[in-house]
Amino acid sequence: MPTIGVDKAALYEALGQEYTTEEFETLCFEFGLELDEDTSNSERPIVNGKQEPAQLKIEIPANRYDMLCFEGIALMLNIFREKTPLPNYRLIAPKSGKLETITVHPDTLKVRPYVSGSILRNIKFTQESYDSFISLQDKLHQNIARQRTLVAIGTHDLDTIKGPFTYEALPPKDINFTPLNQSKSMNAEELMQFYENDKHLGKYLHIIRDKPVYPVIYDSQRIVCSMPPIINGDHSKISVNTRNVFIEMTGTDRTKLEIVNNIIVAMFSQYCDEPFTIEPVKIISDHNGETRQTPDISPRIAEAEVDYINNCCGLSESPERLCQLLDKMCYRATPSSTSKNILEVSIPPTRADVLHQCDIMEDVAISYGFNNLPRTSPNKASTIAQPLMINKLGDIVRMETAMAGWSEVMPLILCSHDENFAWLNREDDGSTAVKLANPKTAEYQIVRTSLLPGLLKTIRENKKHSVPIKVFEVADVAFKELSLERKSRNERHFAAAWYGKTSGFEVVHGLLDRILLMLKTAFLTNEEGIAGKKSIDYDVKEVPAKKDGYWIEEIDEPTFFQGHAAAVYIRVNGKEVRVGEFGILHPTVLEKFELRYAIHSPSTPVSFSLGYEEGANISTKVSREHARDQP
Repeated sequence: MPTIGVDKAALYEALGQEYTTEEFETLCFEFGLELDEDTSNSERPIVNGKQEPAQLKIEIPANRYDMLCFEGIALMLNIFREKTPLPNYRLIAPKSGKLETITVHPDTLKVRPYVSGSILRNIKFTQESYDSFISLQDKLHQNIARQRTLVAIGTHDLDTIKGPFTYEALPPKDINFTPLNQSKSMNAEELMQFYENDKHLGKYLHIIRDKPVYPVIYDSQRIVCSMPPIINGDHSKISVNTRNVFIEMTGTDRTKLEIVNNIIVAMFSQYCDEPFTIEPVKIISDHNGETRQTPDISPRIAEAEVDYINNCCGLSESPERLCQLLDKMCYRATPSSTSKNILEVSIPPTRADVLHQCDIMEDVAISYGFNNLPRTSPNKASTIAQPLMINKLGDIVRMETAMAGWSEVMPLILCSHDENFAWLNREDDGSTAVKLANPKTAEYQIVRTSLLPGLLKTIRENKKHSVPIKVFEVADVAFKELSLERKSRNERHFAAAWYGKTSGFEVVHGLLDRILLMLKTAFLTNEEGIAGKKSIDYDVKEVPAKKDGYWIEEIDEPTFFQGHAAAVYIRVNGKEVRVGEFGILHPTVLEKFELRYAIHSPSTPVSFSLGYEEGANISTKVSREHARDQP
């Protein structure tokens, strides 16, 4: 949650009451906020020869963008305490009767397609309110605007520029202006180079740097107001003495664009000569027929059921009482004229987070007081949870392996492409691994398709410990699956590795036998009808009815030393499937992972899959059989 620092003395003055730290902390809790720190008794820095005033650092819920500034906190707390009436936000036309316009050019669709605007006319800033105005823009950029990628805000002194305005998209060399707080004019290419190492603006350059055209807003005299989302022009910069503020914002998300516009004008329109009045701006988009007027501050009307609110909160309040409680949370609510069980709720333009009647119910609970809600027993809603069968099976395998003396490890699910393929002497066919589109490091390029690299890296980092080292993992791997909507699937795998001065083939073979024995899976011999079906290789095939169980067959795979590896096959209900393999790792594999002793390691001695239908059926049946004997 974002933390906002506000001047303690100024906030108490706005609330009309002094509080002790404990009293204000209680008020914050009652409203759903949290007082993080009161700096009154802390060491505060010296600014311009004066000690910084005491601050209250308040944690704001992630959904309350309207409280990311001093004005929002003071206004909402005063309404909650019933000290201030609900604000009546109004759109008013200029005295000339002609609205300012922003005409959108079609080329903006290539870079930032949406624009919105508004005007705060006859506003009076103090240094404190001016600083809060700038700070709110920064907070919105960091939160809902996602570092300016979704929305970028520009504010201008309307008295220094003249409409109508145009929103265009031009090649970088065609955009020339003097950036904010600079004295030299430059084109957009030069500007990108100039701010490349700037700590504040450099992190935003990537948003448009590779685009063929850059967005730009001009006034009627072709003066550049801003080049969003990077910087405003110096010509129209605002100051504490600005009386008319022109606000323009561009973005890639129209919904968030309008939310940001509503929040800014709602919070700072209280400083206009006529409080809570906003002058709209007309957006002309002839190319797509979306000409409109912004901002739209008309309240949304929603319905909430009286019974639903009372049942959720454990109350039995009348519709009239519930309306009074909602008034404290900045709603306007009235009982419906058509039904006694319905409340008609007017949601203010600052509460875009209210999407369902459960959000209204939550605010009723806050207004009533969480500590005042009656205590109730949850017996009526009690349930008994049960694990998924695949998770239960994984826990069984995990427990049996640990009881056999092996140590569980949990490596990362991401690895490099070489670790997953080349280092194991395996080839990538391009249709197996899920790859990261823009990996930050070479170590994390794909989602692993085998647990073996993680085990080997774990052993490599723990070679200083005495041998033998016996480790295992039960976890998911991922594979491409283009037939699915998500284009990938998970499989639950098990792997174990033995590291010592000898190969230890018999050690891992013994672990495999132990696990399958505990899963009630019998070992089959040739006499019991397996006949060495080496052609199965992960394909499930229908075979004549034979005894269920498992067997092993010699394989020749480059991951393992030749002649020292075997595949594990299981037959259940007439279906046979290869579920894993084990063997002594090839010397080149050991060399890649910087291991000098011999390792006998199964990459997946037993492999259980959620995405592989036949394998999932087999593992489910095995786990159910085993579960009968579990306490």
